[in-house]
Amino acid sequence: MTPAATTSAQSPDAAACTFAPVGLLAELTHRCPLQCPYCSNPLALEGVAGELPTETWLDVLAQAADLGVLQLHLSGGEPTVRRGLEQIVARAAKVGLYSNLITAGVLLTRERLDKLAEHGLDHVQISIQAADAANADRIAHYRNGHAKKLEAASWVRALGLPLTVNAPIHRQNIDGLPGIIDLAVSLGAQRLEVAHVQYYGWALQNRQALMPTRHQVLRSAELVAAARERLKGILVIDFVVPDYYARRPKPCMGGWGRGIVNVTPSGKVLPCHAAETIPGLAFDNVRDKPLRDIWLKSDAFQAFRGTSWMREPCRSCEFREVDWGGCRCQAFAFAGDAALTDPACDKSALHAAFTQVAEGESELPAPELVFRNPRAAAQS
Repeated sequence: MTPAATTSAQSPDAAACTFAPVGLLAELTHRCPLQCPYCSNPLALEGVAGELPTETWLDVLAQAADLGVLQLHLSGGEPTVRRGLEQIVARAAKVGLYSNLITAGVLLTRERLDKLAEHGLDHVQISIQAADAANADRIAHYRNGHAKKLEAASWVRALGLPLTVNAPIHRQNIDGLPGIIDLAVSLGAQRLEVAHVQYYGWALQNRQALMPTRHQVLRSAELVAAARERLKGILVIDFVVPDYYARRPKPCMGGWGRGIVNVTPSGKVLPCHAAETIPGLAFDNVRDKPLRDIWLKSDAFQAFRGTSWMREPCRSCEFREVDWGGCRCQAFAFAGDAALTDPACDKSALHAAFTQVAEGESELPAPELVFRNPRAAAQS
């Protein structure tokens, strides 16, 4: 059943349409030198010819500020491949958006970072694949990338900018979590995101190679709890468990169409970065419509906003305005129907089967990782 068929007879929740998103996730490009096997970008990437011009991005940022957005997350792909990034950062500062550069760090130069800081960049988030260089470069499929990331992190701190280290966790690096925590401290990061991989995009293609065991997940939770206590006042640690071992679903992006608005490299406006995996949804484009109208009125944002779309057991669940139904993309990926209860929820009829997939695959030998371009491994 398509979302259009599911929601065609329903009216949107009026109260759910009156607030502004807190953040804008601006995917400036899908181009990226890394080939992370858990990448959440679409399997079919947007080419450079289809990317929004810088002038359009500048207008989108002004529209976002007028809408009430507070935070701008500059992402990709790798945002530093974009010409005009300095102009985008400067416009964010001018219109009052707190800017966060989400980067792999491997293409960043000290000169470029200095310019971005001069133009008003507020924060930098650098991803790492492991604490040891050999494993990190293997996972990213990029030679000498780890060393470049550490150098970029040192520049961030030298400039006095806040630094977040993002560490996607999975079967290939989970046993190195203590080293990842120590590395974040040594880099002077204020925040560490220990985020177990979520299985869509390339992560779904590599699920068996990436899925940790239940024991490993529980152990990672214990390590994070101990580190949080030990590092109070030094490092804030965010922890995201894999849905396959959860009992309660997470509110996707704070709830569909509630907290985050995502603009793709070509200008499509999404409720979350994986929303295009759901067939039957038509996404408006900032080239054609104002951002405010898309956020408040577009069919795609209304499809799963609020609670009126929900079926049982979600419709009468006491958590329906806590998790907002969980992840629609995951419901579609696992069950073929985006309006079903997220199988991560223990109230879902599919929860047991969902968990069994994880437990079964995690006990099998890990196959070779599948990369987007297996022959390419960038030189230093």
